[in-house]
Amino acid sequence: MNKNTLGHLRTSLSRKNAFGLLSGIALIGFSLPAFSHGHLVEFDQAIKLDANIENGKKLYKASCITCHGPEGWGVPGSGYPQIAGQLKNVVIKQLADFRAGNRDNPIMRAFSSRRSLGGPQEIADVAAYIASMPMTPNNEQGFRLHLQEGKIIYDKLCAECHGEQGEGDEEEHIPRIQGQHYSYLTRQFNWIRNGRRRNGDEKMIKQIRNFTPPEQVAVLSYVASLKPENVAPQGWRNRDFNTFDRSWRPMQIR
Repeated sequence: MNKNTLGHLRTSLSRKNAFGLLSGIALIGFSLPAFSHGHLVEFDQAIKLDANIENGKKLYKASCITCHGPEGWGVPGSGYPQIAGQLKNVVIKQLADFRAGNRDNPIMRAFSSRRSLGGPQEIADVAAYIASMPMTPNNEQGFRLHLQEGKIIYDKLCAECHGEQGEGDEEEHIPRIQGQHYSYLTRQFNWIRNGRRRNGDEKMIKQIRNFTPPEQVAVLSYVASLKPENVAPQGWRNRDFNTFDRSWRPMQIR
């Protein structure tokens, strides 16, 4: 593995985090001790490869569409997050986390395995396709009465890493959290705080450990209210999967 890349990973992971996405790829960094050398090599290779979007589309259909939907918008209130529009390197890193067991999700562990997804090239391809998808204009919202309080908390504790508008950071592998479903943000927040998400950044865990329930509701409501620039127009459908039955919904995650 490239020593500079490994050093960059260790440095960035010690001071920044990601907040979650695939059931999700979305939110938080990973813990290096649980990451095998092989997974670090695979991650390092994947972020350097030129992606094949067409192959990524095929892989998405085979491994992702059933739970995340043809538009990649997930299912509000079900535990399946929106992954459309997530930063490519974040998707790659989260897939690597699932493979390493740093994220506790048996479904994603299976669908991100080498048997289902293949190696670094396939990871790069599907991540690029996911990143190219526009985000939903109708994500699940939280409690609008608390948005101003949530903004104050977000600006103080979250904006430095996740960006002023929750846009994330491609280079630091910090996810886009703007426009995510409120219930998914809540579930991941709780899992990070109680240790179920083993890829949580220590700085973030310390910051959120003593949040009161009203503070948590306020900041996550604010995050859900942030609107990305790459939002699909109302009524948009992904023509890549016109024949997919959009009335179908996966079983709710508990």
